[in-house]
Amino acid sequence: MLTLVIEDRVATPSIKPNYKEPTLNTPKQGSESSDLQSSDLKSLDDQTVLELEAAAFRRLVSHLDQNKDVQNIDLMNLASFCRNCLSKWYKAAAEDKGIALEYEEVRERIYGIPFADWKKQHQTEATPEQQKAFNEKHA
Repeated sequence: MLTLVIEDRVATPSIKPNYKEPTLNTPKQGSESSDLQSSDLKSLDDQTVLELEAAAFRRLVSHLDQNKDVQNIDLMNLASFCRNCLSKWYKAAAEDKGIALEYEEVRERIYGIPFADWKKQHQTEATPEQQKAFNEKHA
C-alpha cells in the first residue's frame, strides 16, 4: 500500500530556474490571517486563476520531485495519472498554443533530469501485484 504524505512546506525544485517558492500563509482553523484578502473563486479574474493554477501545478511537480520513491505505476494504480501523463499534458497544452516542444525535453522538465537518468536512479521493477492492479484498472 502506498501512502502519500502532504506536508505544509514546499522545497524549491532544482528543475525550475525561475521558480519562486510559494509562501504558505495557511491560517489555523478558526483563525484568520490579516495578510490574506478574503475572496471567493468565482470572483477572481482570469489572470489570477491562471497564476493560481500554475502555482498548484508547480507545487505538484515539486512534491513529486521530493517524493521520488513514489513510483509511476503506483500513481497510475491510485489516480490514473503519473509523471509521464503530466509530461504529455504539458506538451499538449503547448501544442494548443501553437508551440512545438520535444516530448523528452518536457519530460526532463517534469522529472528534473533526463528521463533515462531518472529511470536508472529511481524507478524500481514493478511487482507482480502492481502490474496486476495496473492491468485490471487500465484494461
